[in-house]
Amino acid sequence: MDLYNLQEKTAFQPGKMAKVDLVKSAHMMSGLNCFEPGQEQKVHAHGGADKLYYVVEGSGEFEVGDEKKTLSQGDLIYVAEDIPHGVVNNSNERLVVLIVIAPNPFG
Repeated sequence: MDLYNLQEKTAFQPGKMAKVDLVKSAHMMSGLNCFEPGQEQKVHAHGGADKLYYVVEGSGEFEVGDEKKTLSQGDLIYVAEDIPHGVVNNSNERLVVLIVIAPNPFG
């Protein structure tokens, strides 16, 4: 059994969002995206892979297709394959998001 304490894995960096890999397999990948205020993940899409965003800490604006929504701690959003999506931490606090992508588009 692999166990992960998300608070211990959280990491930030100046200048751009920090990515922390948690699990990578041929079937899925998961990790943390950690944003300082003002940082963003530019709009992009994953061909053939679905994605979940779960807000662990903070709040931010999530863009999925033509929609934008502010999500906060405890919110989960699903992004279907090939749909453009991105995140902006437009708050004054840190934002930590758990992501899960399946199948793993990088593996």
